[in-house]
Amino acid sequence: MKDIINIKEVENLERLENEYDLQKASLLERKIRLMTDENPNLKPIRKKLRDLIKEYEAREWADFENISDSKVEESDKAEVIVNFEQRFINKRKESIRKKLKEFDMTQQDLGTLLGHPKSYISELINGVSQFAMKDLVIIHRIFGISLKILIPTYLQSETRERVRESIRKLNKPKLGLKKAELV
Repeated sequence: MKDIINIKEVENLERLENEYDLQKASLLERKIRLMTDENPNLKPIRKKLRDLIKEYEAREWADFENISDSKVEESDKAEVIVNFEQRFINKRKESIRKKLKEFDMTQQDLGTLLGHPKSYISELINGVSQFAMKDLVIIHRIFGISLKILIPTYLQSETRERVRESIRKLNKPKLGLKKAELV
């Protein structure tokens, strides 16, 4: 799965590959469930996620007696990472909502500023779709919200490993990821 799952990518997913994918898909499915009243177009995406989750669990967790300790550790680590990411999204959402209230604005007003429909703004604010960098810069410039609150700077494990491997290949020992990364 991509670094942060985006509902636009769900229709192209063929299967979940690991526990991180499972955790992200499960969280996204729960978020979409809450949004389907407002946006019924999300129902097929939710169904696809449920199907992907069921297939993964049947493939990876069905034989309960033979689940390895490393599988449980992978699951626990994925849950910690997804919870960390969710805390970031919630902090960003609360910061944006606070500023909207301060300026006596609605999500629809924010949509007008960013050029997006209200239902899409809801997806963005709830972390179901990803903000474009341009949108985050506009929010920063208009409302004065710190870019540290708006833009995640942590890297997912796949990206971190790829960067570490590239640093090794470049043979540049002075390069390295800062410890502020998600562990």
